[in-house]
Amino acid sequence: MARHPAQGRRMSDELRTDFLPGHGGAAIAVHRLGAGAPVVMLHGLGSSAQINWIRYGTARRIADAGFEAIMIDQRVHGRSDAPQQASDYPPDVLALDMEAVIPALGLGAFDLAGYSMGARLSVALVHRGLAPRRLVLGGMGLEGLTDWLPRRQFFLDALARFDMSKPGDADYLSIQFLKTTKVDPVALERLLLSMRDIGHAALADLTMPTLVLCGVDDSDNGSADALAAALPHAERASIPGNHMSCITKPEFGAAIADYLAA
Repeated sequence: MARHPAQGRRMSDELRTDFLPGHGGAAIAVHRLGAGAPVVMLHGLGSSAQINWIRYGTARRIADAGFEAIMIDQRVHGRSDAPQQASDYPPDVLALDMEAVIPALGLGAFDLAGYSMGARLSVALVHRGLAPRRLVLGGMGLEGLTDWLPRRQFFLDALARFDMSKPGDADYLSIQFLKTTKVDPVALERLLLSMRDIGHAALADLTMPTLVLCGVDDSDNGSADALAAALPHAERASIPGNHMSCITKPEFGAAIADYLAA
């Protein structure tokens, strides 16, 4: 059963957290900061709103630019539920969660920003009918959408080696990150298996202005240049860092805030 929204006065300069029911009633944490035009923000795999958006100041930069940062912990991540039954992970369950949670927020017009897994989810949601005013796709390349299965297999193999990987192994840093964020490996495996490729045809649905934002040393999800070229109305931007480090840079939040404020 979902937890009830937090009560009391809601100050725009303070972080506040509510819990809303996702697919099957799973409690999904929604963190909000700031006041103004809403920006829904979706984090990456194994991460959370706290890590992707809050810890390094991105949410604060967006709030300071006159927006409300609405950051959602996906199931298995952050403060949201992490059920373990296979029945809790039908195909595209993250999209099903967001199709329950986002309308319940009653936002009206909003922008949508996603990083890595959150960027994939953003594209899937638009293809399924969600219509944000503008879109930010961070840490994503074309192959991370249309040829996802090899990347998914990398993470599935890493989970199988969760307690065996050694320094220097290709999956070592990814596994250490998952251990640091305390993600349930059983639930994460079920979640990964629920994710499917996004066909090239779906990209034509991204007709809104879109920022493709990637670290200069990030090719984890393929070519960001190719993704921008495949979209009808995309702008390409680069920031310092690789897939893991670029979110820690002030340029990350500044690029998103500047794009939305333009």
